[in-house]
Amino acid sequence: MIEKCLFCRIASGEIPAKIVTEDATCIAIRDVNPQAPVHVLVIPRAHVASLNEVTSPALMADMLQMAREVAKQEGIAASGYRVVFNTNSDGGQSVIHLHAHVLGGRHMGWPPG
Repeated sequence: MIEKCLFCRIASGEIPAKIVTEDATCIAIRDVNPQAPVHVLVIPRAHVASLNEVTSPALMADMLQMAREVAKQEGIAASGYRVVFNTNSDGGQSVIHLHAHVLGGRHMGWPPG
């Protein structure tokens, strides 16, 4: 864990969050600044700074499976949803800990940026 990493502290239970679901690898929490009616973050428990640092295909599979389960649980799987990984500052990553945004509950426009 990087000292004082916000998501490491949330994943460890040090900082409370609105948990949607969790398992041994990841935790899903409600975003504190939602950009859609459903906005959940899927966060790995292990600290990985960004998508650029991922070395485990299994971690990515776990995160995407959890994103799919969140969409089902939140009732947006059938209507559609978006899963977004922001990477580094130009990509919009504001917390330097890998995380996926699961967004839904409204029509998603294109282009996204």
